[in-house]
Amino acid sequence: MADTSLSKANRIQLFSLGSPQMRVFHLTWMAFFVCFFAWFACAPLMPVIKGQLGLTMAQIANINIAAVAVTILVRLVIGPLCDRYGPRKTYTGLLLLGALPVLGVGFSQSYESLLFFRLCIGAVGASFVITQYHTSVMFAPNVVGTANAATAGWGNAGGGVAQGLMPLLLTAVLMLGVSDTMGWRVALIVPGVLMLIMAAVYWRYTQDCPQGNFSELRAAGIAIDGKNGKGGGWASFRAASANYRVWMLFVTYGACFGVEIFIHNIAAIYYVDHFGLSLKSAGIAAASFGLLALFARALGGIISDKVARVGGLNRRATLLFVMMLGEGLGLLWFAHANSAALAVVAMLCFGLFTHMACGATYALVPFIDRKALGGVAGIIGAGGNVGAVLAGFLMKGLGDTQQTLSMLGVLVTVSALCAIAVRFSTDHSDQATPVAAKLSA
Repeated sequence: MADTSLSKANRIQLFSLGSPQMRVFHLTWMAFFVCFFAWFACAPLMPVIKGQLGLTMAQIANINIAAVAVTILVRLVIGPLCDRYGPRKTYTGLLLLGALPVLGVGFSQSYESLLFFRLCIGAVGASFVITQYHTSVMFAPNVVGTANAATAGWGNAGGGVAQGLMPLLLTAVLMLGVSDTMGWRVALIVPGVLMLIMAAVYWRYTQDCPQGNFSELRAAGIAIDGKNGKGGGWASFRAASANYRVWMLFVTYGACFGVEIFIHNIAAIYYVDHFGLSLKSAGIAAASFGLLALFARALGGIISDKVARVGGLNRRATLLFVMMLGEGLGLLWFAHANSAALAVVAMLCFGLFTHMACGATYALVPFIDRKALGGVAGIIGAGGNVGAVLAGFLMKGLGDTQQTLSMLGVLVTVSALCAIAVRFSTDHSDQATPVAAKLSA
C-alpha cells in the first residue's frame, strides 16, 4: 500500500494529529489565530492608550490605517517567500519578527513610537497568506477548498476574541495590583509571548509539504509541484501577476474580505449613531457578524468542493459569483434597514454570503497557477486589504456611513462580474480524486 503521508491528503481527519497534513491543518489555523489576536489586541485598549498618550482622533485614525495598509505590501512579498524558502521557515520567521513590535507597543511613550509599532504589527496580517499556502500544498484538490476555508475561518476568529479578551486581561492585570499606567502595557505582553511560543511549536511540528521540507527536497534534486531548483521569489510574483485570473480574484477578495474588515470597524458605531443602541447592545450586534467566521467561511469552501465534483473549476467560479451577488444585495438591504432588529437580520444575511465568498475565493486559489502558488496567494490576499483601505477612504470622502454602505453594496454587486470572468479551459481540471470532500473523525 502506498504511503499516504507522502502525498496530499484527500480527507480531513479533524481529530487526528498523526499525519503531517493534519498537523499542518491544525497548527496553521492556530498560528493564524495567534497572529490575528496580536494584530487586533491594541484595538479594544485604545481608549486607555489614547488617554495616557494624549492621542487625537486623527492620530488614532492614522494608526488604524497604517496597521491595515502595510499588510498589503507584506502579503505581496510573503507568498513568493513561501515558494522560495517554504511555509515552515516563512511562518516561523513571521511569528518571531512579528512578536517584537507587539511587545514594543508596551514601551511606546509617544504617538510617533506607537504609530511605528502599529505599522510593524500590521505585517502579521500576512499570516493569512502562509496559512492558505501551507494547506494548499498539503491537501488534494477534492478537499483543498474545505481545508483553506476552515483554517482561514477559525484563525480569523482571533481578531474577534481579542476584542472581548483583552479588556478582561487588562482588568485581571489591574486586580493584581499593577498601576493604571502600566496595566495595558503588561496586558500586551501576552499576545507577544504567545507568538514566540507558536513560532517554536510551528518549527518543531510542521513540514513544508507531504514529502518533507523544501530545502531538503531541493538538495536531493526532487521536484516540488513540477519545479526544480530554488524557484519562488520574484519569479513566482511575476508569473502570478501575468495571469488575468489573479487580478479578477484580487477584486473579488477586496469586495468580500475588504468589506468584512470595514464592517468590523464601523458596525458598532453605526448601531449607536443610526439606531440609538447602547454601547453594550451595539457591541453584541457587531460581534454576531464576526462569529459567522467560525463556520461560514468553511461552508463556502465545502460547497465549492462539492460543486467542483460535478462541474469542475468553472463551477467553482460561478458559485463565487452567486455568493458575491448575495453579498452585494444583502449589503444594500442592510444599508436601508429602518430598524435595529431588521438591520441585524440583514447584516447576518449579507455577512453569511461575505464569509462564504471569502472561502470560495481561496477554494479557487490553488488552481490558478500551481507553479506560482505563493505569488497567486499573496496578490489575491493583498486585494482584501486594498478593499478595506478603499472602503475607508470612501467613507471619509462621503462623510456618511449609510451612504457608504449603499455605495459598497452597488460596488460589490458589480464586482461579482469579475468572479464569472474567471474561466478555465477543459484541460485545466481540478484533478480531484473521486473521494467526497468531507470532515471526518
